Amino acid sequence: MMKLGRSGREVGVLRGVVLGGLAGLLLACSGDVGGGAGEGGSGGQTGSGGDVGGGDMPGSGGGSGGGAACVVSCGAGECQQGVCVCGAPFEECSGACVDTAADREHCGGCGLACAAGELCVGGGCVSECPEGLTECSEACVDVQTSSAHCGGCDQPCDGICAGGTCADDEEDDEDDEEPLPETCPSIANPDVRVTGSGGSWTIEGLGGGAENRPSIKAALERAFARLSSGRTSKQSVVVEGSGSVGSNERIELPSYTTLELCGTIDVTNAGGSGDQAPLYARNRQHIEIRRATITGAPLYTMFFREVSDLHLGKIDIRVNSGFGIRIDNNPQSNDWGRSNRVRNIRIDDVYVSGTSNHGVETYGVDGLTVGQVVARNVGYAGLLLNATINAEVGLVDGEDVATGQGYAVFRVANEAGRDGAAWPAGNIHVGKVRARRGGRGIFCVSDSGGLTVDEVDIADTGNNAILLENCHQTRIGAVGGTVSGGGEVRIAHRTNEHTPSSNVTLQNLTVTGTTIRESPCGTGIRICNISGNPTIDACAGTVQASCP
Repeated sequence: MMKLGRSGREVGVLRGVVLGGLAGLLLACSGDVGGGAGEGGSGGQTGSGGDVGGGDMPGSGGGSGGGAACVVSCGAGECQQGVCVCGAPFEECSGACVDTAADREHCGGCGLACAAGELCVGGGCVSECPEGLTECSEACVDVQTSSAHCGGCDQPCDGICAGGTCADDEEDDEDDEEPLPETCPSIANPDVRVTGSGGSWTIEGLGGGAENRPSIKAALERAFARLSSGRTSKQSVVVEGSGSVGSNERIELPSYTTLELCGTIDVTNAGGSGDQAPLYARNRQHIEIRRATITGAPLYTMFFREVSDLHLGKIDIRVNSGFGIRIDNNPQSNDWGRSNRVRNIRIDDVYVSGTSNHGVETYGVDGLTVGQVVARNVGYAGLLLNATINAEVGLVDGEDVATGQGYAVFRVANEAGRDGAAWPAGNIHVGKVRARRGGRGIFCVSDSGGLTVDEVDIADTGNNAILLENCHQTRIGAVGGTVSGGGEVRIAHRTNEHTPSSNVTLQNLTVTGTTIRESPCGTGIRICNISGNPTIDACAGTVQASCP
């Protein structure tokens, strides 16, 4: 390990790492033997939807290191400190970096060639591509999302490939509009208007005269029924008044519907089960909830499954238990993240407090835009992105989030940011993460990556301020930021789980009252332009004088 701090002492290290359960090769040229004892850590917890949280994991021992020239050509890799390093998911084979999970000549390891007509998928030779993937140029690709094969083989896309269609990522859509005004309703002339409170509600508009219903749930169901059948553009419903629903009830939104709630839905009778939520949609499209306030004890406050083209505006959640907002695809054949992602999700402004679970969680989303998520006293993560790609987030702001837990104010997990076999830089882009107290500040885990966080403001976290574990192509502090007190900043990986961390950069940070540590060693790790004089415990070649 290389320890930099008041001592400024350096010891060379070389470690073997595991790439996707296969041997990733680091070729030592010469050097002395370094060392380091393994390090223990605390375990984590299992979250919803198969999402696994966690604490630090056992480290590995030391190895050999040195600074002589490499004895073979590194090809597409890098010769650093006398070591030939291929960034994940690549492995050095005969002086070249190859992806042993997809290369037909080195399938599962160097020199393990597939037979004629076979393809390499996940490090194994197969006769045909798995369901949901298409053979293009002797490789299995997802033509729904591949930028090189968008909608079919050899159809490149310079923008965003979503659903097999290439879209300009700067193109405006129907929801691009002025900020929501403070006055409610913002829709002056809705198609259907619902007014009332408690046990008395009136529905007016589209399809008849005034009707009465005894609850906000019954009134909304009748309002949705009044909207035009078979419509292909949105119609609007405005609610003026507050009411309650049971935790075992849900109000189901149809496709092509805009809803604005000028009042509060209070969820009563805690103890619902399943996917119950006061606002719910499944297998629908083009839904907008312009404004909503939810209190009480829901199971979920909002639940959306297989819903594309979803827009959530100004959402205020102040509950005393349960889950915040959950947006996911349908877990058909355990394929959460690949062939059936939901697409085009927009979240403008969420305030969430008091949940016993996550504040906002996505799973299996392609194309996510978030303005801000402000989380206070949330049990698990403030904003959690699972198996989510092509995401743009403005601000995640958390106080007392995940206290005593392994979750974080902002967390990416389960191959979030991974598009096919790679983690494109900036695939998940975050403007700022602010964290105070609670569990962790930022947590990247389980082969997630493609993450860029411009600015951080993290202080006094009870667990890691930042933990990048089995994380790839990630840059924290692209613009700058501060980390003060609390748990350490750590770059790590769980041995024999996922792919060791690679191509991670920590930069432009002022770190005080805590430490920075890399253990076990990853590949292509860089720590640069750090002020505040923290102790940095990192592997050979990690700490650099200037940022790339």
